[in-house]
Amino acid sequence: MQEIISISSTIESDYPELYKYLDETPFKICETNKNEICILYLEEYLKTLKEQLKDYISSHNKLNGKK
Repeated sequence: MQEIISISSTIESDYPELYKYLDETPFKICETNKNEICILYLEEYLKTLKEQLKDYISSHNKLNGKK
């Protein structure tokens, strides 16, 4: 959870144009008593956030002529 908060904060402060799309990022609410399922949902969400940030930085750099 701490890593999700950290990457979300980074996106909010450094990439506000991307931050506005986080509401559209799929996130499953855990409705079960099985903690391992909740952890899997959080890990999946974190992976999605990381991929979105990586893709955004990559495409943003290409637009600005950076590698």
